[in-house]
Amino acid sequence: MRKEGEEGEEGEGGEEGEEGEEGEEGNGEAEGNMAHMFMATANGLVIGRRENGEWNIVERALSGKHLTSVIAREGVILVGTREGVLRSDDLGKTWRDAANGLTDKYVRWLAYHPDISDCEFAGTEPANIFIARDGANTWRACDGVTELRDAHHWFLPYAKGAGCIRGFAFHGSRAYAAAEVGGALRSDDGGATGALCVGSNGDPDLQGPPAPFIYPDVHSIEVHPSSPDWVFAPTGGGFDISRDGGASWELKCDCYVRAMWLDAKDASHIVLGPADHVDRNGRIEETRDGGQTWQRASNGLTVPWARHMVERFKQVEDELFAVLSNGEIYAARVDEWEWRRVFAEVKNANAVWGM
Repeated sequence: MRKEGEEGEEGEGGEEGEEGEEGEEGNGEAEGNMAHMFMATANGLVIGRRENGEWNIVERALSGKHLTSVIAREGVILVGTREGVLRSDDLGKTWRDAANGLTDKYVRWLAYHPDISDCEFAGTEPANIFIARDGANTWRACDGVTELRDAHHWFLPYAKGAGCIRGFAFHGSRAYAAAEVGGALRSDDGGATGALCVGSNGDPDLQGPPAPFIYPDVHSIEVHPSSPDWVFAPTGGGFDISRDGGASWELKCDCYVRAMWLDAKDASHIVLGPADHVDRNGRIEETRDGGQTWQRASNGLTVPWARHMVERFKQVEDELFAVLSNGEIYAARVDEWEWRRVFAEVKNANAVWGM
């Protein structure tokens, strides 16, 4: 995203040989030289700044607004709300509406394409996907998503909405999306059109389909930089991995899970936030063999958490941040996993982002 009035060339992402940071929900490699942390909460945006190696709160904005998500790059901040998208070009001092074209206003997740400036994705409730290619000035719907949603009668177990889109992942012109409760979606044209992955039948039956189909309650999704076909999905029925672009899936952890971190340099190295059920006995675990074995990665934490779990992971420089379902935020240096509470004054956090 560029600030208003700036001009520049857009990059184009090809699938072959690309490496770099993932979008979305992507965790991928850390971005360098980050100084600000943006925290979307149920009561506005909290802005932190790293000073002398420590994070401190320096600003609050949009008080009273329930924010669901936040992304930022190139000096621009976008936040998702229950009424659309807001944009700031001055580190949160002023805001303007950026929801033109969003026919579904309840934004559940925002992501940008890591290789293309001014290309943003919004996932909504009810389930729909919108793409902006002009810095969120104008959004258009991804063709095919609402037809799938309505044909399969997607739903949410905790709300009246017809499903929602909770996450995105990108690799060149390939894009993936996580639909709750609906399945795994794939686009091969940069989001112009969307379809179910071959290994996702779209049936929202929580009893689950037989292998090799993915469980339909998909909470987030990642793709590894080494291949557009190497896909990872935390779901309500476990943690699944696909090596063929979503055509088939293999269960790697039998649990309830929403969040994961993926090592951009080693696809077999994964951190997961599993639980026994919804917000029950949450914990943090790690695998270095692609999910064959799992070990605790929760030093500094009193786990399992009886009534909450990890909602989202986000890497910022050399630290991994964990946003819990109770709104607390924890951080640990990557590969050390010595967790500590950060931004203790922040309540009801839903998402974090560094810039």
